[in-house]
Amino acid sequence: MAITQTAWVVTVTTAGTAVQGPDTGSGTFSIVASEANTGNYVYVGNDGADDISATTGYPLKKDLNPIIQTVSNMNQQWFDAGTNGDKVVLFKLQSAQEGSSPAAT
Repeated sequence: MAITQTAWVVTVTTAGTAVQGPDTGSGTFSIVASEANTGNYVYVGNDGADDISATTGYPLKKDLNPIIQTVSNMNQQWFDAGTNGDKVVLFKLQSAQEGSSPAAT
């Protein structure tokens, strides 16, 4: 049985320098700022020039709910942070049909 990756961590090494999302394939993703971040915000999006910043991205606060986004590939999204080393966690959401366990009978 093949195992597919369903979670990714994106680290913004240098605040103010956007990082491209991972190659995930299409899907619906929950995007959350890591609770371990020392800064309060990470920024998500694509400004049309394959970049993002605090002024052009969606601000995601670490102690708030995640955002849900459906994309053809998460590598079309960019991530930035106000603090070096802060992280964004991506979870690919699956429907009951996509789960690996058979339905209970």
